[in-house]
Amino acid sequence: MNFQLTMRKNRGVIKIVTAQQVLEFMREKAYKPMTLQELEKHFEITGAAEFKEFVKLLNDLEQRGEILRTRSGDRYGVPERMNLLRGRLQTHPKGFGFLIPDDREHPDVYIHANDMLSAMNGDTVLVRITSKSAAGGRLEGEVVRILTRANTELVGTFESYESYGFVIVDDKRIVKDIFVPKEAMNGAVDGQKVVVRIVKYPEGRALAQGEIIEILGHKNDPGVDILSIIRKHRLPEAFPPDVMEEALQVPDTITEEDLKGRRDLRGLRIVTIDGEDAKDLDDAVHVERLPNGGYRLGVHIADVGYYVKENSKLDQEAYNRGCSVYLVDRVIPMLPHRLSNGICSLNPKVDRLTLSCVMEFDDKARLVNHDIFPSVIRTVERMTYTNVRKILTEDDPDHEQVMERYKDLVDDFRLMEELAMKLRAARMQRGAIDFDFPETKIYVDENGKPLQIVKKERSVAEQIIEEFMLAANETVAEHFFWLKVPFLYRIHEDPDSEKMMHFMQFISNLGYVVRGKGNRIHPRALQTLLEEIKDTREETVISTMMLRSMKQAKYDSESRGHFGLATEFYTHFTSPIRRYPDLVIHRIIREVLEGGGQLSEAREEYLAGRMQEIADHSSERERIAVEAERDTEALKKAEFMLDKIGEEFDGIISGVTSFGMFVELDNTVEGLIRLSYLTDDYYHFHEMHMALIGERTSKVYRIGDAVRVRVARVNMDEHTVEFDLVEAKRRPDVPHVITARSSRPAANGKGKKSGGKGNGERREKSGKGKKARK
Repeated sequence: MNFQLTMRKNRGVIKIVTAQQVLEFMREKAYKPMTLQELEKHFEITGAAEFKEFVKLLNDLEQRGEILRTRSGDRYGVPERMNLLRGRLQTHPKGFGFLIPDDREHPDVYIHANDMLSAMNGDTVLVRITSKSAAGGRLEGEVVRILTRANTELVGTFESYESYGFVIVDDKRIVKDIFVPKEAMNGAVDGQKVVVRIVKYPEGRALAQGEIIEILGHKNDPGVDILSIIRKHRLPEAFPPDVMEEALQVPDTITEEDLKGRRDLRGLRIVTIDGEDAKDLDDAVHVERLPNGGYRLGVHIADVGYYVKENSKLDQEAYNRGCSVYLVDRVIPMLPHRLSNGICSLNPKVDRLTLSCVMEFDDKARLVNHDIFPSVIRTVERMTYTNVRKILTEDDPDHEQVMERYKDLVDDFRLMEELAMKLRAARMQRGAIDFDFPETKIYVDENGKPLQIVKKERSVAEQIIEEFMLAANETVAEHFFWLKVPFLYRIHEDPDSEKMMHFMQFISNLGYVVRGKGNRIHPRALQTLLEEIKDTREETVISTMMLRSMKQAKYDSESRGHFGLATEFYTHFTSPIRRYPDLVIHRIIREVLEGGGQLSEAREEYLAGRMQEIADHSSERERIAVEAERDTEALKKAEFMLDKIGEEFDGIISGVTSFGMFVELDNTVEGLIRLSYLTDDYYHFHEMHMALIGERTSKVYRIGDAVRVRVARVNMDEHTVEFDLVEAKRRPDVPHVITARSSRPAANGKGKKSGGKGNGERREKSGKGKKARK
């Protein structure tokens, strides 16, 4: 926010004092906290009106936590000069939390449950550093001020006590219930899912107080479970009337006027390849063999920015949503269906406006030339991953039938496979990390009851699109980086050195070594390790632990590189229907192309000022979408196991903690075997080996071990499953050097693995209906 103070000086000269000037002055090394009068003198404030505005400016900055008054209350300074940090609080169900500092270079700060000052998950707070362990280890601190509250409305289950009630909040990071007086119940009865608005935040031992503003229905009613998750994450559902009105004004067809300045590619054999149930087809591809033995690859992306104008109602709504959200039984789209499934979708055999990235590769798949331009295409076929796989897999029973149906395109798909496999080989050669954790598809009936959980394997068809999208995203990112225009990049920072050192110590206990030291390790070394452990007993344990050592990918206004992909330049260009950053990038690309390769000075300044804000907001919206998707998956997986209590299944140990071990079944359902239920021995948690070790028997349970379990309990409130151990399939290679010794509990608790890539994201176009998170 650009606060500013206008002051009229002698001879009619107007001087502007901005928030930035105040902050820069207070951040100077020589600055010592000043009183209001001293600041007034420094900035040459004269007159009552000017003084009043100056005080307002300081108050605004103080309210935002950008400046502080000393404890005596009469001197101003910036938090960082007072041993204070500003950031967002991330709490744990056990009560403690971490400060995620605004300063991205600063490490997180641990906050004990007794030092929260009634702050809640997501609040923006100021924290004082109270201790720092030796050798630059974990920082600890205490909340000294709550700047902004993140939670105004919460979802939970209502418990009635006649003259008052409580809301047991669904989000377990909100560790205390919300008290509701009788006059604020508004008709809610025991057992209903409700939305409660907080009217008074907690103070000391007093609970937060709220009023019921929406009754979703009884917690056991069909559909209430998913609706509760939607409300919990405050996901928007219906589009506002003004947004829908604007969407109705978007034309259904292409006119000659729309084609001006576009390259006509309607004569090329361009196809879309997506999942069977995909409706928003935002990318299409074509491949040609060049006379020199090389390849020409065209990646054509729907030109959504042509229809969604900057600062329009559609654009503002897309920004607020950030991305489409794919829940188990529904999609919450970023754009209205009229656009996403209509004029912006690259439907077969109709004209569509696109932005094209056409790349030329030599016979070893090395990029030798590229061109980025606005275009018009007409796809010749709407292909599915299934049918492309059947064409390229000769032993598939439907191979001949599908070959005949698409006989005019068979050679194109073979050429696509050839190029894609070379691109993948080159990517692996440079050191990209390629985890292969399968995704799942949960099928539900009309009432939302889960019927089936199916693993989605990555076939050659998904790999083709994945490689082509990766190539386009890298090419676009590097092209516009060198043009030095404001842009959005997808970055994946190097692993945390402490986590990576822990991982390297862990694998050394299993007889493996990775070259490198701390966060200076090259991703190629990690990929080499993954190849080395392929199909071994250690594959699951090592790949899971490696995954946990990675940071999450995010958006940034600067190109900081992508560790997991081992590339210096990467962006998100290929899904503007479903991701807001892609839409922004498309607008910049067309603006730069129309401006002859540059932007006006004013436009460049404006965009440069907005990029980081858009990056941070988009990253946050993506995190919310991921949490909502995981919540609905956990909910339906737990519900799927409800009628299977007492049944036995084979599984693999997927996590080991001080309180038990998590087991993942073949259908990807994960459940806990509590340590207290292992009655044959007293087991100790050995953190370095991530193993439970019997004190008397020396039995060892660790990640990757095969076990047989019985479903014991399903908790639908917590969305969790518990197992009893039936049989452990002993590993002949258990190292006997491990001794039964008590070890401190893991700080990260359960440590579940994330779905998808090692950078905490899903693959690029590994299946439509899921947002790409490369």
